[in-house]
Amino acid sequence: MQKITVLSGGMGGARFLQGLLHGIGNGTLPGVAADAEVTVVANTADDWWIHGLKVCPDLDTVMYTLGDGIDPERGWGRRDETWSAKEELAAYGVEPTWFGLGDRDIATHLVRTQMLDAGYPLSQVTQALCRRWLDPVWGRGVRLLPMTDDRVETHVAVADADSPSGRRVVHFQEYWVRLRAEVPAEAVVFVGLDDAKPGPGVVEAITGADLVVLPPSNPVVSVGTILGVPGLRDALVSGPAPVVGLSPIVGGTHVRGMAQQMLTSIGVEVSAAGVGLHYGARSAGGVLDGWLVDERDAADVERLRAAGIGCAAVPLMMTDHDATAAMAAAAVDLVAPK
Repeated sequence: MQKITVLSGGMGGARFLQGLLHGIGNGTLPGVAADAEVTVVANTADDWWIHGLKVCPDLDTVMYTLGDGIDPERGWGRRDETWSAKEELAAYGVEPTWFGLGDRDIATHLVRTQMLDAGYPLSQVTQALCRRWLDPVWGRGVRLLPMTDDRVETHVAVADADSPSGRRVVHFQEYWVRLRAEVPAEAVVFVGLDDAKPGPGVVEAITGADLVVLPPSNPVVSVGTILGVPGLRDALVSGPAPVVGLSPIVGGTHVRGMAQQMLTSIGVEVSAAGVGLHYGARSAGGVLDGWLVDERDAADVERLRAAGIGCAAVPLMMTDHDATAAMAAAAVDLVAPK
């Protein structure tokens, strides 16, 4: 395998990518070339505008993580961050005060916004930003592509007794950061997704891959939105590469994030089997050839195999790079020709 494409959200996808690249570098992935190229197609539906700046959380989390600039404790934002601008904005009473941009992180958003205002598409802006973060570390071995250059935003409907409809709709970032995903999500709305076009190189990254991986990212608001870009699901289903995924649900719940809330909002069973069946077998019109579940969910294996999805139970906790590389190796082995 020379070309691997990963459809990624933010934190979970970024940490999986670290392990995948660690395994490639160490030669521990069966059948994968030592100089294999990895293309990351990242979710952009979490993007939003704040204080006049364009913020792309998943693109930045992948970029900072692979460029060794991420805050390892938070899992997002810059290492050694300070918050003077956030404090000054709050002192002026500028809303939203619940969402803060770190002083170092602001530089990325300023560059991005200036380039967008100058007429460059998001894909070219991302390529320019990655020259600082990815090229010095990985050379041409890693590419980061936004799923689309078009504006797509995820919004969440929550109950509101004061609204005539009984609901109000908030941006995904407000649901996640201000509400902490503690309010039930009654519906998820992807604004602009139906009209979006795949970003430059995205379809080719899928159809030209030797392997496509769905990492343990949120299946609704991360991987789900990538597959929702018109043409990308079809490219995945009809492409020649095997498609393998890793469950974000371990022992009946998400490890981190809000997969449980999002799955509930669309009526999908919150389990390793539930997510795998939600993606579906390629042989039956879905997208998966293989699906890894955690050892704690081994009882789900036969249920998935019965649905036409190759399945195995292995440890799925990304405790360090070696453990994550072992997950990547198991994913490759599951769908590799025998």
